[in-house]
Amino acid sequence: MGNFGLLSISVDIKVDPILLILVMLSIGIILVSFVFKLLKQPYVIAYILVGILMGPYGLRLITDESFISNMGSFGLVLLLFFIGMEISFPKIVANWRIPVLGTLIQIIFSLGIIYVVGSILNWQFNHIIVLGFVISLSSSAIVISFLQDKGLLASNLGQNVIGILLVQDVLVVPMLILLNYLAGTILSTLDITKQIVGGLLILIITIWILKKKEIHLPFGKQIRKDYEIQVFIAFAFCFGFSLLTAFFGLSSALGAFVAGIIVSKAEETTWVRNSLHPFRIVFVALFFVSVGMLIDLGFLIDNIGIVSLMVLLAFITNNFINTMIVRFLGENWRDSLYTGAILAQIGEFSFILGGTGFFTGLIPKHTYQLIISTISVTLVISPLWIFFIKSLIVNRKVRKNN
Repeated sequence: MGNFGLLSISVDIKVDPILLILVMLSIGIILVSFVFKLLKQPYVIAYILVGILMGPYGLRLITDESFISNMGSFGLVLLLFFIGMEISFPKIVANWRIPVLGTLIQIIFSLGIIYVVGSILNWQFNHIIVLGFVISLSSSAIVISFLQDKGLLASNLGQNVIGILLVQDVLVVPMLILLNYLAGTILSTLDITKQIVGGLLILIITIWILKKKEIHLPFGKQIRKDYEIQVFIAFAFCFGFSLLTAFFGLSSALGAFVAGIIVSKAEETTWVRNSLHPFRIVFVALFFVSVGMLIDLGFLIDNIGIVSLMVLLAFITNNFINTMIVRFLGENWRDSLYTGAILAQIGEFSFILGGTGFFTGLIPKHTYQLIISTISVTLVISPLWIFFIKSLIVNRKVRKNN
């Protein structure tokens, strides 16, 4: 008989860091979301809290912020793509006054209010401009998710809100140009030309879509029978148009929105909406996790006074301004106040404006952290603010009926 020795095998298992991140996030989201489900609170807040807990300013379980940020950007693009498939675009264009005039008035009033506050607190002019732009934008991700959950997307209120968000996305470009100009960074003639050409191209595509009741894609019969090809065609439209608008210096989310409208009018791709829904859930969740990872709890605690003032100022200002604008443009007081509450938080594109202000030297790091903290807190509190305003409306209606 032979002697059998023990065979020692050394196995070197290398764990993919991306897989590790996704596993930890999935477990964190499941645990926190379960608690929020019991409390009947929106999952959006749970996603942000997961980002805070696991991010570089929390337990430091995840420090690769760029990966999460990139995934979050995909989520925002997919979100606008889905909205393009679901809304009535001709209805938004027919009611253009509220989105266009309302957004312009909102920006002007936001700058004016920040100027008054800044004058009292001795803020520099550049700080006032950056902060005014920052608080004038609302969150597409928060608002659209809320409208979908409440079944308000197809209502007049929902259409007006979506229109305002789209105009805000478009106006981010001139805001960025102005901030670069104030910092001494003047865009080249080529960049300006590209943005003008991109804007005209989007306008032409929009007019073409409005004139077409239905769009037929090439090889329509084959596409209609092949669900897998439909998915890839939808992704090609979504990210292809996003790349196109980004190339022209416009918002990538705007390109995704236009792509969604085209896909919604194509008879061959009616199945796409349901098939891509799980992708939207994942990437939108990652977007809000990335927001949570930006929050520096130490800074927030040390500057809780000024952050609270900015948050309160943002909610009251945005709610009041949007309420008055929508009311002035023809809606009733109840819908106007509710619309103002839905748009009261500060949006994700404000992170870009704040980052531009910081990296171009317009604002110091302290002001940049103040902006990040203020935006993040408004995103977290937004569902509670909407609930609070809705409760006031309902209670007032009940007292009036009695």
